[in-house]
Amino acid sequence: MSKLETALWPERIICLTAETTEIVFALGAQDRLVGVSGYSVRPPEARYKEKVAAFTSVRRDKIRELQPDLILGFSDLQKDILRDLVGEGFNVFVTNQRSLAEIGEVILAIGRLLGLEQKALEIRARFFAELDELAAQNRRFRFRPRVYFEEWDDPLIAGIRWVSELIEKLGGEDVFKEKSLGLTASQRTLDPQEVINKDPDLVIASWCGKKVQKEKILSRPGWSGMKMIKENQIYEIKSADILAPGLSLLHGARQMADILKQAAG
Repeated sequence: MSKLETALWPERIICLTAETTEIVFALGAQDRLVGVSGYSVRPPEARYKEKVAAFTSVRRDKIRELQPDLILGFSDLQKDILRDLVGEGFNVFVTNQRSLAEIGEVILAIGRLLGLEQKALEIRARFFAELDELAAQNRRFRFRPRVYFEEWDDPLIAGIRWVSELIEKLGGEDVFKEKSLGLTASQRTLDPQEVINKDPDLVIASWCGKKVQKEKILSRPGWSGMKMIKENQIYEIKSADILAPGLSLLHGARQMADILKQAAG
């Protein structure tokens, strides 16, 4: 590749979320990465990059100092931050993926932006191949455990679409599958009575950014009669493993596959 061709691709990249950081590293473009989110922990080398953002806040002075030629962001929750960065003249690429298929498309899109399409195609193929392998291992369940996925505790929020798809793909049944199609968290909010009415076999909780308190779930008013409470079928998957729509989702998928395997006997 000539120097002219190299110059066509972004050389100073900032990632405002953990999943974009991980994708850039997987593409082998980490030397172009000048700033990351403080939540970026994978791969471990990401910790040594300049921290320029939390999820809903950024250090604009630091971003200006780093002079990025591309900023990668995710989700409607960052819309105001990204609008302001565009207003300052920065090149911004933002995605709002909700499904497994869309996650694959984001991997490919970032690869194309960096001039690394073939590498991105390989990464996307490996991502879905591992998910398919996990699904194949769980195909012989004697029954499909009915799962309530709790993304937040106050108010209760059901799992986002990619989580629901994972539950179904890995041998479970998402009791709030219809809720997962909501594009915003407010569209996935639940009344506690809705959970009681569903009477799921187990709950998998992942409270974004904080540790799950199992005793709090066990002691909720009116929940004592549910099967998952009587049998203490309460599991946690850390939000970094299941709520970041990128390659780290494989960590959560492996844990979910094991949980469902155990629940199905």
